[in-house]
Amino acid sequence: MSIHEECGVFGVISPDNTDVASVVYYGLYALQHRGQESCGIVVNDDGVFASHKDLGLLSEVFSADKLSCLPTGKMAVGHVRYGTTGGNNRKNCQPIEVNHQKGRMALAHNGNLSNAAELRNELELSGAIFHTTSDTETIAYIVTRERLRTPSIEDALSAAMNTLDGAYSLVLMSPRKLICARDPYGFRPLCYGKTADGMYVVASESCALSAVGAELVRDVEPGEILVFTENGVVSRKEHCKRKDKKLCIFEYIYFARPDSVIDGISVHSARVRAGKILAKTHPVDADIVIGVPDSGLDAALGFSKESGIPYGIGLIKNKYIGRTFISPGQNARLDQVRIKLSAVEESIQGKRVVLIDDSIVRGTTSGRIVKLLRDAGAKEIHMRISSPPFLHPCYYGTDIDSREHLIACHHSVDEIAEIVGADTLGYLPVNELKALTGNCQYCSACFDGDYPTDVPIDTRKDRFEQKLSKK
Repeated sequence: MSIHEECGVFGVISPDNTDVASVVYYGLYALQHRGQESCGIVVNDDGVFASHKDLGLLSEVFSADKLSCLPTGKMAVGHVRYGTTGGNNRKNCQPIEVNHQKGRMALAHNGNLSNAAELRNELELSGAIFHTTSDTETIAYIVTRERLRTPSIEDALSAAMNTLDGAYSLVLMSPRKLICARDPYGFRPLCYGKTADGMYVVASESCALSAVGAELVRDVEPGEILVFTENGVVSRKEHCKRKDKKLCIFEYIYFARPDSVIDGISVHSARVRAGKILAKTHPVDADIVIGVPDSGLDAALGFSKESGIPYGIGLIKNKYIGRTFISPGQNARLDQVRIKLSAVEESIQGKRVVLIDDSIVRGTTSGRIVKLLRDAGAKEIHMRISSPPFLHPCYYGTDIDSREHLIACHHSVDEIAEIVGADTLGYLPVNELKALTGNCQYCSACFDGDYPTDVPIDTRKDRFEQKLSKK
């Protein structure tokens, strides 16, 4: 089992009519790591919306012909999805589009509402009919309801935020405005930038701004609403009342791309610091330090710098395996890990190896990687993990929904080392997480159980599918 994160969002507004679909396409390409189940783009052509959405990677969904079929315009929004609420089917593809009495709206969402079930039940009792099983449609319904009562779309979004709990970074497009918002805790990242020719760009990560030639202006503050029009950008901060920001710490450990900067902190630097901390807290005599591609590489570099043990390339990742990769059946001889990763025998044969990875969930994948290195001739394998043990579910967009499958909930560190086949095992101490981000506050509930919001009663990813099937 791999850890997944909810989504990546992207939006652009241009002073001139142009090929905004291509801008979003390249921006989403830089965010593909955040979601590989589905993707979509909606273009605003003078108030008329045109879209294309489907299951698959960006390269699978958007051929040159499909992209060219989208019109030019001044605004567009896009989304890449990995769903932590709702199944993987076409109806859950985003952005979600809504036609209502006061106009049109397209909405892209990254995160997970902790009160989604309660809000959905309330809306259904008032007559709302849901077409998807994602909590993004719940947000769209609430914003639309408030839009019928308020003078502007930004007022509607502000009113909706009084109702929403949990994690949400949003990009919303109306016929005349591009709007983005970040929840008051700031669970998920969101930033904006500007190109030399005057386009404003909003994205989940700064790496997507660089991909389209935009300079980072700043991160969207927790609770902030930004309204982009042809007259510029306006900030609204009526929801910026919390002092305890709770950005997901796993953004720095695993989710974000290393070249991104989130809330002023370099992701690459945070991971290097994690490696250095591991070298101090769990030292070992070894001949080489290697990382599991891709998120273990920066921490491996940090471990090497701190310990003085040479850094090397011991594992190569097959970069051509995407969503359409057909997993071998349970009884097949083929091993998924061996298809996705291969060992560099020259680097590790006969050597004592320090293996750095970002996390252990069930332990199955870790065990297969260790065996891969054993088969390639590693003399010893000392596994170091750049996060603490997962002990609690996440309700804010990370796909960890049950203690049942978390190996650290049922075994000691020494027992886990034996299960995965490592000679020794060491995790990043939970009290060292603060060293990754300096003074930046963060959410680490999946490690320490300290939840910033109320815990949902029903946490199943498919809870809305279950509900629908009983009707």
